[in-house]
Amino acid sequence: MKIALLGYGKTTKAISKYTKCDIFDDNIKTSKHDDYGNMIYPSCEFANIKSDVQIPSPGISPSHNLIKQSSNIISEYDFFNDTPPLKIWISGTNGKTTMTKMAECLLRDKGAIYGGNIGTPLASMDTNKKIWLLETSSFTLHYTKKAKPNIYVLLPITSDHISWHGSFEEYEKAKLYPLEVMEEGDMAIVPNKYKNTLSDAHLIGYDTSDDIAKYFKIDKTLINFKEPFLLDALLAMAIEKILYFQLSYDKINNFLLDAHKIEEIFDKTKRLWVNDSKATNTDASFHAIKRYENKKIHLILGGDSKGVNLDSFISKLQDYNINIYAIGKAEHDIKILANKYNINILISHNLENAINDIHKVLKIDEVALLSPACASLDQFSSYEERGNTFKNLIKSF
Repeated sequence: MKIALLGYGKTTKAISKYTKCDIFDDNIKTSKHDDYGNMIYPSCEFANIKSDVQIPSPGISPSHNLIKQSSNIISEYDFFNDTPPLKIWISGTNGKTTMTKMAECLLRDKGAIYGGNIGTPLASMDTNKKIWLLETSSFTLHYTKKAKPNIYVLLPITSDHISWHGSFEEYEKAKLYPLEVMEEGDMAIVPNKYKNTLSDAHLIGYDTSDDIAKYFKIDKTLINFKEPFLLDALLAMAIEKILYFQLSYDKINNFLLDAHKIEEIFDKTKRLWVNDSKATNTDASFHAIKRYENKKIHLILGGDSKGVNLDSFISKLQDYNINIYAIGKAEHDIKILANKYNINILISHNLENAINDIHKVLKIDEVALLSPACASLDQFSSYEERGNTFKNLIKSF
């Protein structure tokens, strides 16, 4: 079978070590060999070199010429579908990484490892492990044709990646794909709105943390996390309960959250600054806002909205005591909407200006919240760089 890899990112580089293939990438100008004896070609050469199957880097959009010219696209999940580990897919709009890592914390001594969108491509994962916990993106699901999980946990779906998928409906369709191909004996935990989706798997529905706690008989008063992380913890514990009929409260309570997610920092005068740089969509940002609903919030908002309409999100901010400090590519749209809903707004243009603007007015009983509801790539290399910049800038206060 002649394999073509589309794009030369982390996922396809790992596959190129695993099997012989041809590689096509926009950044390659002259054909050459990679370190494993495969040929890398400029994308324009794709039409001239035949292949039986094409595996794209997940981030390559359906509108890319390489995708349009392909005849048999499969995902990395399809390529590794026949590997032996039990496969648990975790998807949704927010909380995927946290929940995947929580599940690994609970199941590590059972032979579980995590990967997928969380950073380890499937080609680099140990097939001798008993369980693969795969954080699963809508991009990967869009290209998956036959692979399925044994257990699928779907966190709530809200508008995201619209510019990539073309519409919310297509984004939602990708997230629901696993339910179509799962079999009798498989199990899925999904928001109640999808509980009646046609599937051969056993579907368990939920709306809130209380629903998960009740169904799986978990005492949530024994869990140290608050929302939105409480739901992640309960769903991770649900997986443990399904597989091993046990609940490890001590393990989940010892789990440490990643940086850049509702990370509280106090400056020298004890004022609260919160780094929630990983909130790259409106739903994640709104969770952070609700956490501080009893305080006045100085909210740093903006970046690349990824084609998402921010109207419904900003309209909900009317119910909170909020000042918006708009930054980045989306600042003009944010200004129009803030004015529409009579929300105080200052156009700060960039993160440093926003922090200095807040520093001038922030009081001890208020909160400065970086929860941008947008991606970072218009002004930063990643949400991590944005969050680290935020933390470094407030050190002097």
